[in-house]
Amino acid sequence: MKNIAIALVILAMTTGSLSANCSTSEPVVEFILQDKVSVKPEDLPQPIKTTLATDVYAGWEITEAFIITKEDKTQFFEISLKKGSETAKINLDKDGRKVE
Repeated sequence: MKNIAIALVILAMTTGSLSANCSTSEPVVEFILQDKVSVKPEDLPQPIKTTLATDVYAGWEITEAFIITKEDKTQFFEISLKKGSETAKINLDKDGRKVE
């Protein structure tokens, strides 16, 4: 019986279901499932290309682009940019508008 109790405590600790210390001030980590697929810059939707062609992004070069599909099936594009030694990352929807 003692071995079963020890095994249950170990199992509970490894699966995170033991909640003996609920008043801890440690941060809670929440996992959000997302699907991230690489996209070639030339394959980005035209509204995104139009946004990136504005004066705000003049001189910036696309280094990477991904389409992100969130758990709720909404999508946005994560675009990495470079201008000289500066780098930036922006998120745009399919219509070229910024998203958070």
